Amino acid sequence: MQSTRTLGRSGIEVSALGMGCWAIAGPWAEGRTPLGWGAVDDAESVRAIRRALDLGVTLFDTADTYGAGHGERILGRALAGRRDVSIIATKWGYTFDEQTRQATGSDASPAYLHRAVRASLRRLGTDRIDLYQLHLADLPVARAQALIGTLEDLVTDGLIRTYGWSTDRTDRAAAFGDAPHAAAVQHSLSVLRDAPELLGVCEKYDLASVNRGPLGMGLLTGKYHPDSTLPHDDVRGMASGWLEWFRGGRPAPEWLRRVQAVRAALTADGRTLAQGALGWIWARSDRTIPIPGCRSVAQVEENAAALTLGPLTPDHFAEVERQLAALRTAALREADRPYWPSPMLPTARP
Repeated sequence: MQSTRTLGRSGIEVSALGMGCWAIAGPWAEGRTPLGWGAVDDAESVRAIRRALDLGVTLFDTADTYGAGHGERILGRALAGRRDVSIIATKWGYTFDEQTRQATGSDASPAYLHRAVRASLRRLGTDRIDLYQLHLADLPVARAQALIGTLEDLVTDGLIRTYGWSTDRTDRAAAFGDAPHAAAVQHSLSVLRDAPELLGVCEKYDLASVNRGPLGMGLLTGKYHPDSTLPHDDVRGMASGWLEWFRGGRPAPEWLRRVQAVRAALTADGRTLAQGALGWIWARSDRTIPIPGCRSVAQVEENAAALTLGPLTPDHFAEVERQLAALRTAALREADRPYWPSPMLPTARP
């Protein structure tokens, strides 16, 4: 497998594997409801990002709201001195208070877009953002398209290079399709949750498919079992309608069963479960760029090794599909589709 991909029609070359930076952003919350993954070791996060670069991973995806700005600051610190060999993707749309680390709402106005991009540039310690993504997953299409002119102005000013939308809604994903500097759709995709309609949009408009949740928020690492519990300060430990993989602070049994159903086929050629899950995504489409979250050097090293292994072979891919066919029929209903990991406020949840 080629270890790089082109970011849609932008001409920007990125690694076929990215690193998701939600988990390293540290705690922040909406009231008492956690939106982060618990306490983090910032020094280890910096080491993990730098190790990813050493292993050929060049795309790093974050959002201004992750850690209420802290995630961008950590990413900027880690990439200092190596900015020219890295590609930064971040998002805007949710508002937050950096001092209290509280989510405060959302703002889809052009004026806020201008403020948000400049604030992200300061936190990241850079003069440009390579991929700037709208984070409001179900903003009405007309309101989103009204931002295209502002985004194009930011491209002209050199503050951003390309833009896209982080959404699991097909009509939203297509809304930026013809925009001059649109480059990607970020959406949920994993062996547990296929997204044929969204991949179709990416194919139609020549956009990259940036895949969040490629390891099912950890379910596809193999470390969780029915008795596993998540801490209360971890977003996966709370009850939420938009976070389906975990329920009541435990892995959801129906999803653990699906993991078990595909484990043998994903690991048949000596891959770890996580590496097999990434290989499935690359076998699914040559536009895909999975961005698994990492909090340690060890996680980075395991995921980056999947680049050498490449896509699943056609036979192994077909076996996974055979095992999941019946389960997936129901899971693909639009009403069932998850909208994580956007940290949605109650009024914004579908």
